[in-house]
Amino acid sequence: MKKPSSPKKNIYKYFIRIKTRWNDNDSYGHVNNAIYHEYMDTVVNNYLIEHQITNSDENSPIGFVVSNSCTYFQPVKYPDTLNIGLRIIKIGTSSVTYDVGIFKNNETEASARGSFVHVYVDKKMRKPICISDKMKHKLNNISTL
Repeated sequence: MKKPSSPKKNIYKYFIRIKTRWNDNDSYGHVNNAIYHEYMDTVVNNYLIEHQITNSDENSPIGFVVSNSCTYFQPVKYPDTLNIGLRIIKIGTSSVTYDVGIFKNNETEASARGSFVHVYVDKKMRKPICISDKMKHKLNNISTL
C-alpha cells in the first residue's frame, strides 16, 4: 500500500486557529487521536454557523456525521497552535464530504488530514433532505468542484 502524502496548506479555502490544550495530550506526549476528530468537527461546524448554513432555527437542516477518518503524518502536542483548513470535495443530493487539513504552528504541510461526511436531515423527522440551491451556493465557496 502506497503511503499517502501530506497535503499542502494552499489547497484549503477556509481556516480557523485552535490552540492545543494540556489535556489534549495522551500518555505518549502527543495529542490523542480522538481529539483530531473534535478539531474536524469544530472547523466544519464553525464554517456552517459562520455562513448561516445551519443554526438553531427549527427549520434549519442539521448534518449527521455518517463517516469520518484521519491520516496522521506527524504528531502535534501541547502547546502547538493549529491552523485547521477546510474544503469541500463532494456535494451530493443530501450529503457533503469535507476534507480537513491540520497544520501545526506555521507549517505548510499537514500534520494530519481528515475526511468528514455529513448527511443533511430534516430537524424534526430526522430523514435526509435535498441540499437546497441556497445551501449549495454557500458550500461552493470552499468547494473544489
